[in-house]
Amino acid sequence: MRVEILGCSGGIGGNGMRTTSLLVDDDILIDAGTGVGDLPLERLARIDHVFITHAHLDHIACLPLMVDSVGDMRSTPITMHATAATLEIIRRHIFNWHIWPDFSQIPTPDAPFLRFATVELGQPVTVGDRNITPLPALHTVPAVGYHLHNLDSGASLAFSGDTTVCDPLWEAVNSIADLRYLIIEAAFADCERELALLSKHLCPGLLHAELEKLRSHPEVLVTHAKPSQVAQITQEIADGRGSHQPRMLAPGTVLQF
Repeated sequence: MRVEILGCSGGIGGNGMRTTSLLVDDDILIDAGTGVGDLPLERLARIDHVFITHAHLDHIACLPLMVDSVGDMRSTPITMHATAATLEIIRRHIFNWHIWPDFSQIPTPDAPFLRFATVELGQPVTVGDRNITPLPALHTVPAVGYHLHNLDSGASLAFSGDTTVCDPLWEAVNSIADLRYLIIEAAFADCERELALLSKHLCPGLLHAELEKLRSHPEVLVTHAKPSQVAQITQEIADGRGSHQPRMLAPGTVLQF
């Protein structure tokens, strides 16, 4: 399994800052932030599945545009996977004919450009030789992370999505055998700890405390830093003490497992 980091920033502003999206092999997206827009049209057209963690704009910004751009190049719909609560938000507020056309109904209801599929916590979705399983997360809107499992190698990657302190996440992550990579967020610097808690994100201090709940030793990669705080968050991540040594995730990183 090959995972390419298209975007891992908490915002935009040049210098490769693109919001959250992970390309799995060439046919699956985990979230559809602004990093998706850097893919050429022919690569966009090969994406069959999009798994959404939650409905915030930085995680779905390119989904409506992608569907519109490549729908007529494909013979089958793109499938958007999300929890029932997230699907309802996106259908009501994005694909509603006011913000964007409802591509689950066009060109025709029988042959649309987009279809919706509901996922449930702990229930894997199998796509070829890969399982994608929703993980618990705690955010200001309904949210999940995802466990990516290579059925051939047995190796795994866990992605928290946007979350704050969340014991059920660690219970799920600690049950994953052969966890190679953990991608987890730290959106704010420690000076904004209270804002992090209010907005249900993590900061480096909270992250280091949460990582003490992790019983395995995967490579820990930190995502979602606010653009104006990247240098400070990076330093605070490096200065943190504990049994894990997280490092900042960079756009363009390729993880294979």
